[in-house]
Parts: sequence; structure tokens; C-alpha cells
Amino acid sequence: MAVAVRVIPCLDVDAGRVVKGVNFAGLRDAGDPVELAARYDAQGADELTFLDITASSAGRETTYEIVRRTADQVFIPLTVGGGVRTVADVDALLRAGADKVGVNTAAIARPELITEIAERFGSQVLVLSADVRRVPAGAQPTSSGFEVTTHGGRTGTGRDALAWVREAAERGAGEILLNSMDADGTKDGYDLELIELVRPAVRVPLIASGGAGSLGDFAPAVAAGADALLAASVFHFGELTVGAVKGALLEAHITVR
Repeated sequence: MAVAVRVIPCLDVDAGRVVKGVNFAGLRDAGDPVELAARYDAQGADELTFLDITASSAGRETTYEIVRRTADQVFIPLTVGGGVRTVADVDALLRAGADKVGVNTAAIARPELITEIAERFGSQVLVLSADVRRVPAGAQPTSSGFEVTTHGGRTGTGRDALAWVREAAERGAGEILLNSMDADGTKDGYDLELIELVRPAVRVPLIASGGAGSLGDFAPAVAAGADALLAASVFHFGELTVGAVKGALLEAHITVR
């Protein structure tokens, strides 16, 4: 029996509001996170992802109050990331209502954090959020041609993306949230090359993120190897609904929940 593909709206939050831009820049307001979360729950979303996109760069904690209010409104799994630096941060987010927690910047700085979280809470609660881009011209190349970035996509690391996600999975990450910075907000479709590159490298579920713009963009990402599909602006601004996306996947003979 085929594993059902999950459809996951993403709430990128800055200063308590959902925002969305292109390639992590030019952010515009998209609404209240609690209201949007309730809308997507009603539409049949399988999960929600809540990312405080400036928590790491601004050196502040994720807004626990919004997490609590969101968790009170939805009855589907909620993944929260942004500013997670310690095992204690994970504990606080789980107590606030998160089901899973995403790590990125702090894990790159200290990979042992992944191991510590997995050993304390189990791999099922740990999502590695990888903001990946093609290595810019003139920069030191990586073996895969892709690098991971930190601080909400603001800082390149020079670290090979493929090697990093493989290491994270080996250390205990239960899922990989693979966000293509090159495709982010462009609505030109998911980065199929990136998905196809990462899929054979890890055995854990792979969540594709970045680039969804039309109903025809989702099935190719599944064919490339994605187990779940994350999208933001097409949902926030009413261009697509979760139900429409699931309908398109069904028409492509892909099992959904």
C-alpha cells in the first residue's frame, strides 16, 4: 500500500504576522497565523509548519504565545521552528503545543544538538529544516553544487547540502524539510533537481518546499521523491486550496490522506 503524501501549509512568521516574499526577500503581510492555521485545518491540511523566520537572525526566541494559540485552534500535527538552540527550547515548544520541532541554524553550528534532541525526545519530533541554494558564482564550490544556509537564508555556509542532510539523518533527524532558496516564492515549481539529488541520500521522509505556484507543480515533486509537499503563498493569498491540491494529486494517481 502506497504511503499517503501529506500536504502542509507553511506559516512563515515575523513579528507575530504571517509573511511571504521571493527568495527570502521582499516580505509582505499575509495575515494572522492563528486565523490562517484554523482555515487550513478546516480545508483538510495534513499538518502545519510554523517558522519564525527571523528568530535566529534576530537572536530571539520563538513566540511561544502564538504557538499556544495556534495549537489551541488546530487538531493536526504542528511543526514549529525558528530560534531553536537547545534541548530546553524543544521542551518548551512541545509544552506550548508543538508536535514536532524544526532546527536549522543552531544544528549547523553544533551538529551534536540533533543527537541530543533525538535521544531526549525521539526522532519523530525532530525535523531538520535545510535552506539550500546552488553555490553562487565565484564562491567555493561544493561536491553537489548546493550549499546549506543559516539565519533564515541570509548566510551561506559553504557546507555541502547533500552531506549535511545525510549527516543530520544519521544523527537522528526524523524528517528533512528541504527548502529551495532558488525556488522560494517564485511560483515556478519545486526544485526537482534538488529533490532528486537528496532523495537517495536519506531514508527519512522528505518534505519539499519552495516554488509551488500551480496545481501542476505538486505531482512532479512527488515523482522526484518528495513524501510531503509544503507551500505558503499560494495558500495564503487564496490562489489554491488544500483540497484543490489533493484533488490534483488524486488525478495524478497519487495517494493522499
